[in-house]
Amino acid sequence: MKRFFKPIEKEGSSAPKKPCLLSPEKRNGEAVEEGKKQKEPTKFVTWNANSFLLRVKNDWSDLSKFVSGFDPDVIAIQEVRMPAAGGKGKPKNYAELSDDTKPLRDEKQILMRALSSPPFENYRVWWSLAESKYAGTALLVKKCFNPLKVYFNLDKLASKHEPDGRVILAEFETFRLLNTYSPNNGWKEEENSFQRRRKWDKRILQFLSQTSDKPLIWCGDLNVSHEEVDVSHPDFFATAKLNGYVPPNKEDCGQPGFTPSERARFGTIMKEGRLVDAYRYLHKEPDTESGFSWSGNPIGKYRGKRMRIDYFLVSEQLKDRIVSCKMHGRGIELEGFYGSDHCPVSLELSKPSSESEEKQVSN
Repeated sequence: MKRFFKPIEKEGSSAPKKPCLLSPEKRNGEAVEEGKKQKEPTKFVTWNANSFLLRVKNDWSDLSKFVSGFDPDVIAIQEVRMPAAGGKGKPKNYAELSDDTKPLRDEKQILMRALSSPPFENYRVWWSLAESKYAGTALLVKKCFNPLKVYFNLDKLASKHEPDGRVILAEFETFRLLNTYSPNNGWKEEENSFQRRRKWDKRILQFLSQTSDKPLIWCGDLNVSHEEVDVSHPDFFATAKLNGYVPPNKEDCGQPGFTPSERARFGTIMKEGRLVDAYRYLHKEPDTESGFSWSGNPIGKYRGKRMRIDYFLVSEQLKDRIVSCKMHGRGIELEGFYGSDHCPVSLELSKPSSESEEKQVSN
């Protein structure tokens, strides 16, 4: 979701003085071979950090306490907003943080220090980044869990990253985990934002049809609120305009993420992909305090205006294993958002009841 306000960056960091860089892992679709595979992940967190670097600088202590308390097996991050490595004629490496200038080296060092400190030292990290400080995703997986393969695109091509680093796909033995920062629909047709979102939704449908051999857990900032119950003020969002502009197609009118066209396509994606909205599966009734993952600026016309645009969608085969799905932010003052305009969302699955059930799920 595009921000309506800009966080103020603080100087300094409480991280240890000496950087401890994480060792590079095999990426680009290669199997991870280090360590012995244990049980598969069952506890997950997704979060649009709205600049991972700023969260490290400004909010790391509280975020670390949250991670320590929930103890997720997997953390999916969107809007990393750090540039990919490579510059001055060098090829881009979208799986590595840039250190091509002294400021970028310093920023990378801050991030890696934080990620090598408790509780994050227990995780491997995979990056998929844009060329500039825009978009980008990260996936943190506990070191005791070994993905069979990790890709960075919807086509499962080993060397290709999605534009702007919007995708990380981790394949485990019995399921796949897809972390996406879905493109924002935008406000104006002439800026091609509508077409960009339509193309993305079409590709997601194709991806789902080509990966039905294993159950899927799809998480991230999906930039759409499916139903009226998923926004705090349906009338406000349905009639929202930017500078008075009204799209020629009424299906594209309203707040990006809540236009009739987007919501209809999202419904089709869920139906065709046989996906279950884990949060709504457990929570049927509106929750005005903790039922939304994105909140507008506490100052201005978006004060108190909130949307649920961050999801865990799971294949129908997994729905009976959903133990909990929770949004960890509440109220219009952004409690539990850790400096972002999005709050973390968690999912917990039960373990397969037997080895035979685990094999059945993977077939």
